[in-house]
Amino acid sequence: MRLVNRIGLDGLSAITSRAMNDRIPFGRFFLPGPTEVPFDLFEAMLRPVAGHRSAEVTKVVAGLQVDASRLFRTDRPVFLSTSSATGMMEAAITNLTHKRVLCLSCGSFSHRFFDIAQATGRAADLMEADWGDPNLPETLRERLAADPGRYDLVTVVHSESSTGVLNPIMDLAAVVNEFEDVLIAVDTVSSLSGARVLTDEWGLDFVLAGSQKALALPPGLALAVASERALERASEVENRGFYFDLLKFEKNIEKSQTPNTPAVSLLFALERQLTRIMAEGLEARCVRHEEMAQRTCAWVDEVSARTGKPYRVLAPEGYRSPCVTVIMLPDGLSGPEVVARVKSHGYTVAAGYGRLKESSFRIGHMGEHTIDELEALLAILDEVL
Repeated sequence: MRLVNRIGLDGLSAITSRAMNDRIPFGRFFLPGPTEVPFDLFEAMLRPVAGHRSAEVTKVVAGLQVDASRLFRTDRPVFLSTSSATGMMEAAITNLTHKRVLCLSCGSFSHRFFDIAQATGRAADLMEADWGDPNLPETLRERLAADPGRYDLVTVVHSESSTGVLNPIMDLAAVVNEFEDVLIAVDTVSSLSGARVLTDEWGLDFVLAGSQKALALPPGLALAVASERALERASEVENRGFYFDLLKFEKNIEKSQTPNTPAVSLLFALERQLTRIMAEGLEARCVRHEEMAQRTCAWVDEVSARTGKPYRVLAPEGYRSPCVTVIMLPDGLSGPEVVARVKSHGYTVAAGYGRLKESSFRIGHMGEHTIDELEALLAILDEVL
């Protein structure tokens, strides 16, 4: 605060912006998370910290609710948690099942729900698709119908950033809603604000996201929406935890507050970013992400045709994430090698995740990236491949 008082907030913002611009040219960071953050969001975070129960922060939280609810396409309030999205994944498991959870898995991050269930002592089963394939509603219906009453919660990831698969959440939720007393929890960590997420229309009971992906915010903030059915379930579950007790989130958000001390500076950044997102328009934002994904997939086909080598997109057509593409490599070339070559040109992409590390690399085309910035990256990839 002494520094702010001496040179002024505007002066500090100018110094910080200049330093960031000098060090990191914008539009070169294509990880599938955390994604590149617009410089003005860091400026928003330079606002002096205020007490989290103060009128100032309460007003910010109240104001955030309008646009955050629009983001999720819901009439329900949006919970704000100072944690990674994994914290809200844990909340889904510890609050929403007292029988057994069925975890739909098609990659590393969807498998995390099952890992959390085991770590917290909740009964759980896996329904696994091969990496690169989506979870399909027909398979889910067969599983739930085979043993009615066995499960009271289904978990699924919308955009699986380890494989680039976009699961058909609308169809999966429709199946879950055929079965009485079964809830559905959805991880939209790398899809919210980049793909369409219609919480109320699709009948989703719990939807969670993180700040550091398509929202293009710094890491450290999780957002979630709970249906009335979900909160009713939580009230019936014993030992649902303390920090991630959904009933505490609901009680506090009614007062435009959070249960525990939040990362106030991240709330200031979220406030500004929601303004940017709404100015672009949710539909326009989704279309921009789809165009980047389509261009990336077309480029992969071009490279394969030009080189005669089997470069290919891992996820099948119709189930490709608009936010991240996983590109399988021919023999003799590894994911870490591609990453290193691209880095030597000042750009950042990611190697494949987990079992795909050596055989693939990933492009995160989400957040505030544009087609022109993507084209610049693809030109570099043309050179290094």
